Amino acid sequence: MLEPYAPANLAQIRPTFRDKATPPSWVGMEAWVAAICFNAIEARKLGLPTPNSWLDLTAAVYRGQIVMPNPTSSGTGYFHVSAWIQLFGEDRAWSFMDALNQNVAHYEHSGTKPCRLAAVGEFAIGISYELAGASLKQKNAPIEVLLMKEGGGWDMDVAAILKGTPKLEAAKRLMDFASSRKANEVYAKFVSQVAIDGVARRIPHYPEGVAASMIKNDLEWASENRDRILSEWTRRYATKKAP
Repeated sequence: MLEPYAPANLAQIRPTFRDKATPPSWVGMEAWVAAICFNAIEARKLGLPTPNSWLDLTAAVYRGQIVMPNPTSSGTGYFHVSAWIQLFGEDRAWSFMDALNQNVAHYEHSGTKPCRLAAVGEFAIGISYELAGASLKQKNAPIEVLLMKEGGGWDMDVAAILKGTPKLEAAKRLMDFASSRKANEVYAKFVSQVAIDGVARRIPHYPEGVAASMIKNDLEWASENRDRILSEWTRRYATKKAP
């Protein structure tokens, strides 16, 4: 569906922010990355330790205190699930999610809502993404934005040319702009993870080490296996999805 094209400044684009083919079929613009919103006040009341690993979330002490996005309706939810499978392997990942499911109160249909629920103290832990947590913390929410030691999944917006466009030269000019430093400076007004190094500005309460926490995400594998993974996830955990 896409017309391969190498923008003028392709060499400046971070390797994880471009199609691996030469020339690439798409170039990344900005990404959002796995994180946990941890309500420190509620955790203190309940005697909950601060998690450092995804595996920590399977401990019985967190029973009923975790919410996360439903991967069948949330892209954020799906990148968590596909990342766990890539990190742990199929069998271990499903065993992890079986144990995690015991502690999950329910699965929300939004990538941000788990963080919002943690921020207002309804739950101690919201599995979400880093920008959602930083934004709420800027509004004085009593949360910590945590990255797990294994790293985590991520997703991104990209620019690409549709194959067969009658305006190919104009589309190429737009791609040159969309991947330019100037455009990345615009993206960086709203997000931290952009395609060109050295462009992002400091966002208040944004966690350290986000770029390093982004796993080697096989986006093609995640796409090709999406239906299969979601079918299995639904079979196992759909009874806990939010209305």
